[in-house]
Amino acid sequence: MNSHLYLRASTKDQDAHRAKAALELFAVEKGLSIVGVYAENISGTKLNRPQLLTLLNTAQSGDVLLVESVDRLSRLSPADWDTLKATIKEKGLRLVVADLPTSHMLVEAKGITGQIMDVINNMLIDLMATMARLDQEKRVERIKQGLENKKAAEPEWRPAGKGRNAAIWSKVRSLMKEHPTMSADMIAKLADCGVATVYRIKRDSTAA
Repeated sequence: MNSHLYLRASTKDQDAHRAKAALELFAVEKGLSIVGVYAENISGTKLNRPQLLTLLNTAQSGDVLLVESVDRLSRLSPADWDTLKATIKEKGLRLVVADLPTSHMLVEAKGITGQIMDVINNMLIDLMATMARLDQEKRVERIKQGLENKKAAEPEWRPAGKGRNAAIWSKVRSLMKEHPTMSADMIAKLADCGVATVYRIKRDSTAA
């Protein structure tokens, strides 16, 4: 049986390939042939993930989608999670989660036993996906509360913003100088940046 390994980490500080060796060993133990490995550093709250979408487009009916844990696949909103599940089902893929033993039986179980395990497994995966989403929401809320507490304790404090992209700032300023009547939208498109960045540079230039 063919399997596709999906590896995800949420930030560039985490290694999406960390679980690769463990999943490869798992596949060997279950007699699965690895036909693809898809790894990316991106938030699990996003449905639009290039590597995941490539996997879903490439995999064939009956193939296994193998992940380390449910939260590697989803921290999605209920609506997006339903969309992803529907896509996996429509493709005829078997979702196997390394740290969820009930899903392992999908590799071998057939007939009525396979149907029962499929129902149980889907319920457990739904539960774990919900827990992963709630965990994400709690973390976001903790960060928000921490910022609010910091501001309350130090009214003058401001969070550090992203550093300037010198190349973009230079390009925007050149465009504004060469085309003083050009709209902010057009400058943003030519400089490949957001309109807000253009306005910020305009304010900075005016202040200077």
